Amino acid sequence: MSKEKYPTKESIGKKLGWREIPIGGLITRRASALMNKTGSWRSFRPVIDESKCINCSFCVTHCPDNAVHFKDGKRSPIDLDYCKGCGICASVCPVKCIKMEEETKFKK
Repeated sequence: MSKEKYPTKESIGKKLGWREIPIGGLITRRASALMNKTGSWRSFRPVIDESKCINCSFCVTHCPDNAVHFKDGKRSPIDLDYCKGCGICASVCPVKCIKMEEETKFKK
């Protein structure tokens, strides 16, 4: 482990192994989340009943994968390239317009 307890000016930018990273360090490449489409991990996907959606944005603010966006006062479709199917959006929806359905139902 690094002798430094926290990241310093000198340690930032150095390529360190996971054992040398100071507390608070992170192994990643810049914008790696955008490059790594993680939707293929999911076994359930959110399905939205658009007729019930009130655009409250709860699903947007609670999505840990940033797969749901809000623009011009409306929720955009869920970005299934990044949605891991955690179901948080369905659990926080106040009108229960989001249901989690098995991914195999959509695969051909």
